[in-house]
Amino acid sequence: MAINPNTDFSSGAVLTAAQQNRFPRGVMARNTATASDGTITVEEVQITGSSFTAVANRYYRITYFEPYLSGTSSNTLFTMRIRQTNLTGAIQNSSTTLNTVASVFFGTSGICEAISTFSAGTVNVVATLQASAGTGNASRSATSYAFLLVEDIGPA
Repeated sequence: MAINPNTDFSSGAVLTAAQQNRFPRGVMARNTATASDGTITVEEVQITGSSFTAVANRYYRITYFEPYLSGTSSNTLFTMRIRQTNLTGAIQNSSTTLNTVASVFFGTSGICEAISTFSAGTVNVVATLQASAGTGNASRSATSYAFLLVEDIGPA
């Protein structure tokens, strides 16, 4: 899709509805997780996003962040995915982070972002996590939380 940026404004010009609709609309959904999950092996949902109403032909930036990932096996790959609807939904994007040491004391953080468009209507996205070896641990707290954020960033 072609990008449809806003036009330059000049003093005395009339601001149109079309120009207003080209501005980003900001946060559409935000969910956090503060409880740790220490049993990650196969892909499982970590955060279920709030439903939001998508507008066709607009870009949405979706960000999934995990503050601390560790595992019971050395060289564990953590695959983070953003999916539409549920655990079997369409993958919007994925990223992988490596935990090189088998210890809950030496971990890493992870982030996965997607830029997506959706059909008009109600949309839900979920954040999933999978450990490649051993058992993975996503450590979280009230001051070190995982989140799933959906932002409208403008027209496609």
